[in-house]
Amino acid sequence: MNSLKNKNTLVTGGASGIGRAIVRELAGLGANVLIHYHHSKDSAVALAEEIRALGVDADIVQADLSTEAGAGALAAAVAKKWSNLDVLVNNAGDLVARRKLEEMDMEFYRSVISINLDSNVLVTRAMIPLLKKSRASSIVNLASLAGRKGGHAGSIIYSTAKGAILTLTRSLSSELAPYGIRVNAVAPGLILGSAFHATHTTEESKQATIRDIPLHRAGTCEDVARAVAFFASEYDGFITGATLDINGGIYMA
Repeated sequence: MNSLKNKNTLVTGGASGIGRAIVRELAGLGANVLIHYHHSKDSAVALAEEIRALGVDADIVQADLSTEAGAGALAAAVAKKWSNLDVLVNNAGDLVARRKLEEMDMEFYRSVISINLDSNVLVTRAMIPLLKKSRASSIVNLASLAGRKGGHAGSIIYSTAKGAILTLTRSLSSELAPYGIRVNAVAPGLILGSAFHATHTTEESKQATIRDIPLHRAGTCEDVARAVAFFASEYDGFITGATLDINGGIYMA
């Protein structure tokens, strides 16, 4: 992988779980990191202090990315700190709750879509001017195995949003290629250590899934972070429009 030393990187939802592992991985490669958070301020502050101890620049910024105003505020914070952005990692997202379609009202639907899809679209649009200034930059979107397979019961809208992220990634890769901006995605399966499965997946379901995984284990946040760092560090590379599945072999597209 190319070195990310002194590259300016933004990780949304970077204070915990997979986002935190991504921040650590990028910083370990020498990147400057701006850690976005929504509610997890204490975790973000602690992580930034940890990263600064490595001798690289780290800062935090709060924003609600499900709104246009929040995405705009985030872009303003990035522009105030740096003149350009080399890497954008769209990690923020959440299942919110498990509800079947017949149990769902439109308020819930809009909430899940805004958190998982709108946030990605709004942040990416806001960051394009800064990404263009780098001349060779990288966007990495966090999709999900649920976007490939449809997810478990009660995750229909989340799965729909993550499926849209896969299509968005392919579309943006063509749209932004003339500016030297590559766009790729990762699609994690069962990843332990993330808030998602700690909150929304029962122990029984986890064990049942692990039994079916060819590698006979769940993934870790670090498994995902290494893949994200690969896409990020190939900032002048030839890979774009791709999705890397990180699921231990349980699903092969």
